[in-house]
Amino acid sequence: MNFAYTPKVEALRASVDTFMTEQIVPRIRLWHEEIERGHFPVSFMEDLKARARSEGLWNLFLPGLREEEPGTRLTNLEYAPLAEIMGRVAWASEVFNCNAPDTGNMELLHMFATPAQYEQWLRPLLQGEIRSAFAMTEPDVASSDATNIQTRIERVGDDYVINGRKWFITNAAHPHCRLIILMGKTDPEAARHNQQSMVLIPIDTPGVNIVRNIRIMNHHAPEGHCEIVFDNVRVPVSNLLGQEGSGFTLAQARLGPGRIHHCMRSIGAAELAVELMIARSKQRQTFGKNLHEHGTVTDWIARSRIEIEQARLLVLKTAWLIDEQGTQIARKEIAMIKALVPNLHVTVIDRAMQLFAPTVSRTCRINRA
Repeated sequence: MNFAYTPKVEALRASVDTFMTEQIVPRIRLWHEEIERGHFPVSFMEDLKARARSEGLWNLFLPGLREEEPGTRLTNLEYAPLAEIMGRVAWASEVFNCNAPDTGNMELLHMFATPAQYEQWLRPLLQGEIRSAFAMTEPDVASSDATNIQTRIERVGDDYVINGRKWFITNAAHPHCRLIILMGKTDPEAARHNQQSMVLIPIDTPGVNIVRNIRIMNHHAPEGHCEIVFDNVRVPVSNLLGQEGSGFTLAQARLGPGRIHHCMRSIGAAELAVELMIARSKQRQTFGKNLHEHGTVTDWIARSRIEIEQARLLVLKTAWLIDEQGTQIARKEIAMIKALVPNLHVTVIDRAMQLFAPTVSRTCRINRA
């Protein structure tokens, strides 16, 4: 296993880092100001997307990207360090058309869409013209095990009729969201892993009721983590993605690379937290000493560095396994990084927060978001 970044990847890392420094970081304050005024999408997003695309920093996540499709084809291992850089600013991925859940949805459509589905949905997603959502999680069951999903997809003539309730559906409140990929049960009597299917649902279909945009730890996401009720939603059978009963397999194909993206973005956020921790420890004094001269603070910084390095190596190993042997072979590693990296994320950020006094100005918080 060789996780060293190739010259190609190093060049892309430098380009993404420069773009972040020159185009995205200076707009962090404005992004917050516009969001607080209820302006979403923000006024400068389309301009940034056009600039990123013109610089070849577009659709970097798709290993199967075809020559005629916009973007740069990279393996999961090649894309991972770029996702880490993007993770330093929560909204940056959308600038490069690399934001979840659109990335996973594009991967699914790239692998399984019919020609008609490709033209209607994947082409505008690849162009960054629309957004999409992925509806799997349900409030009444442990949806981390997809076999528990209860939403019903019943065939009636040439249509499917969908009934169920989903929540924490990212992007569903985005004004440009046009498509929901929904996972539900087409055959409750089939073998456990063959009961589920996926269907494509235009978000404006009658019966798609967005109940609320759920706050997470009192955080409001403008793109939404929504609760949605599907009440006798009717779509044509041609909206089936893949085959009936293939939903679980499709979900596994989608979630493997997605774990790499999420985990590397979290590592990027943790890296930023360490940088802020170090800077703060040099600026602030207590009991006549700089913070970094206190043993506890030194321990926090050292532990954070060790833990980030360990986590990054495991994620890169997982990316390499997916590239070389597929998601099925890498399933244990995918599960491990899913458990490890979120814990790393909150642990490192919590340590960094302890080094900042409660009186830190609002401006400072925004600039360092």
